[in-house]
Amino acid sequence: VQLQASGGGLVQPGGSLRLSCAASGSIFSVSSLGWYRQAPGKQRELVARITNTGSTNYADSMKGRFTISRDNAKKMVYLQMTSLKPEDTAVYYCNMYLGIDYWGKGTLVTVSS
Repeated sequence: VQLQASGGGLVQPGGSLRLSCAASGSIFSVSSLGWYRQAPGKQRELVARITNTGSTNYADSMKGRFTISRDNAKKMVYLQMTSLKPEDTAVYYCNMYLGIDYWGKGTLVTVSS
């Protein structure tokens, strides 16, 4: 299994960004998928998860601003981020879980004016 996140960059406060994660492997459609982030000097934290049936859950600070989605045919998972704040600055990682955690390399999101 390989995961490759992309779509990070510099965005102004209040702006939007869409992260994408391309996955390989035959277990994609039955796996739970997620986005996590790690800010400098902080522990990695959950941003959002989506199950194989499409159920989602979000960290409280992301509810209403971020949306996670998946495309099983393309083996892609997305994170649409809106109303971005400076405290959203972090490296964002995609995750696949099916009994074992799989991680990709992260993509840096910087929210700054």
